[in-house]
Amino acid sequence: MKKVALVTGASAGLGVEFARQLSKRGHRLVLAARRKERLEELAKELGKARAVAIDLSKTNAATKLMADLAANDEEVELLVNNAGFGLIGRFATADAKRLRQMIDLNVGTLADLCRAVAPGMIERKSGGIVNVASTAAFQPGPNMAVYFATKAFVLSFTEAMHEELKPHGIHVTCLCPGPTRTEFGDVAGFGGNGMFDRVAMESPDVVTAGLEGLDKNRAVVVPGLLNKISANSGRFAPRSVVRKIAGAIKY
Repeated sequence: MKKVALVTGASAGLGVEFARQLSKRGHRLVLAARRKERLEELAKELGKARAVAIDLSKTNAATKLMADLAANDEEVELLVNNAGFGLIGRFATADAKRLRQMIDLNVGTLADLCRAVAPGMIERKSGGIVNVASTAAFQPGPNMAVYFATKAFVLSFTEAMHEELKPHGIHVTCLCPGPTRTEFGDVAGFGGNGMFDRVAMESPDVVTAGLEGLDKNRAVVVPGLLNKISANSGRFAPRSVVRKIAGAIKY
């Protein structure tokens, strides 16, 4: 079987950069996301890459994606769970269907894909998994309550998997970026925010930090000094204070 690096959310932002950097490292790629034209353009640019247009927020999406890989005689040696989105607004008035899609994508499909690839990695005693969370994982987030909660799941889940799979020679890393110059803000509903733009990191720097952390089998990677300070703020202040500060942020 052909060994591949599977990158989800590969049609934009960090997903594109993960694909480019992994391609430079010599990986054969499978690129999964909704936007077919973007994926095919990226696959053509990179060479040893195949595009799979799929909505990973749908029921049984992970099963369908893994079946597609099996049909193409491919096995996952590296999984990058990058697909995900946020949504700004009060929980009680937010679109209920959109919130559920966020949970299904950010949490459900991510866990399903990890479950799908882990047994093979254990059998081979090699492999790697990068789950993309956020500095949002370290505190509650009023006005983006569900997004912050999904990323808290990703962080906790990935740290646990790191310990479970470490004895089998498998590297598992949770990448927790802060503000990054991608389409995330536009999708979430706060594009063009001045403060966000001023502190945002560039995608290549974030991805490089994540892959270097994976190489060293670091359980958690928080790129950037300001992001490290933000992620650790909860250790030095009561949660009541942390959530009030988070709720005061204007997106």
